[in-house]
Amino acid sequence: MKKEIILTAAALLTILSGSAQWHPAGDRIKTEWGEKLDPQHVLPEYPRPQMTRAQVQDGWQNLNGLWDYAILPAGETPEKYDGQILVPFAVESSLSGVGKSLGDKNELWYNRTFTVSPKWNGKRVLLHFGAVDWKADVWVNGICVGTHTGGFTPFEFDITAALKKGGNELTVRVWDPTDAGYQPRGKQVNRPEGIWYTPVSGIWQTVWLEAVPQQYIRNIRTTPDLDRKSLRVETSACGAQPGDVVEVRLYDNGTKVAEGRALSGAAVELNVAEPKLSPASPFLYDMEVALVRNGRKVDEVQSYTAMRKFSVGRDENDIVRLELNNEPVFQFGPLDQGWWPDGLYTAPSDEALAFDIVKTKELGYNMIRKHVKVEPARWYYHCDKLGMIGCLSTRRGDSSRLPPRSPNGPRLTTPRVWSTPPAAATTTSRATSSTRTTIRIRA
Repeated sequence: MKKEIILTAAALLTILSGSAQWHPAGDRIKTEWGEKLDPQHVLPEYPRPQMTRAQVQDGWQNLNGLWDYAILPAGETPEKYDGQILVPFAVESSLSGVGKSLGDKNELWYNRTFTVSPKWNGKRVLLHFGAVDWKADVWVNGICVGTHTGGFTPFEFDITAALKKGGNELTVRVWDPTDAGYQPRGKQVNRPEGIWYTPVSGIWQTVWLEAVPQQYIRNIRTTPDLDRKSLRVETSACGAQPGDVVEVRLYDNGTKVAEGRALSGAAVELNVAEPKLSPASPFLYDMEVALVRNGRKVDEVQSYTAMRKFSVGRDENDIVRLELNNEPVFQFGPLDQGWWPDGLYTAPSDEALAFDIVKTKELGYNMIRKHVKVEPARWYYHCDKLGMIGCLSTRRGDSSRLPPRSPNGPRLTTPRVWSTPPAAATTTSRATSSTRTTIRIRA
């Protein structure tokens, strides 16, 4: 017990001294939010508002903040670290406190310690990464818990078996070739000029721990069918057994308007008798999803959804129009690059993340086209709450650099836009020999 207290005190002193030493790197333009950034409270908001659990404050832990880092030639391991980096800002960014390039011949190492709440005893512990660009290898207490490739998609590992009492060590290794590789990279290049931007390497979205039951709901996907007045809810669960049931309830400002049940693995279909449809006044339904075994809830999550339909139709003059909820809607708005002068891919705060959406709506626009970038889940949440249509175009990397593909080898895929339930989405594609543009519409 005494040893644990000493370790905790030492960790606290390290954090406090690191906070005093941290400052933005270089002389780049600072946003008003970057000027006010507190390294001890970096993006503290719950990162996945599309799926929460009731005791959310006790059930998750934010790992953003100052970590040790080192940049080494590929294949080498750090004997000591170069300094501290402010997570989740890319190593090239000013707000990381580092402001250095990585390059395809080097690897970026991260290291920090954490403790797990005693309240989590008997639960499984998931380690979540909002996004890491590009290839990430992760160790907990020297045990490899997983590898992930893809710079835009969230991922998680179940680290329960690697944990120990007291302090735990978390190590992450990142390799990111930027335009020296073939991977999707948006507008990043190693030598930015013209319309091309600074590389974004390493962790650039929130890192967090989540406590979940032994059997838990991992993901929800909702598909509204406005014309049939129905809502399809698909749920994936870890540890589900034959006979487990998924229960879904839909609420309108606290009043239950629909409910349904299905065996785990099957979709639940809800009848929404009087869906709220007005494009001018966006409305979100609250939703509860439970995993039930022998009449007892083993897990329950809260979410939201909407009865929305994006389609193409013809008006009275036989002209093709985009429609929202069967009504013609002229979509107009800016091409949003999603870059920040001080944080690059990462907004300095949640207020900053929402600011552009709020201002775009105040200027009279109803759509934002997010250009070759996938935003954090909270950006889509703000769009959903404010009634902003979000179009996303995703770009592949350089297909001329693709390695020879074996029959069982990895395939290049367009990254998922979200793994949590969209309020509404349609997809169109435009492809050339080296690019593929996918537009997902969300409001």
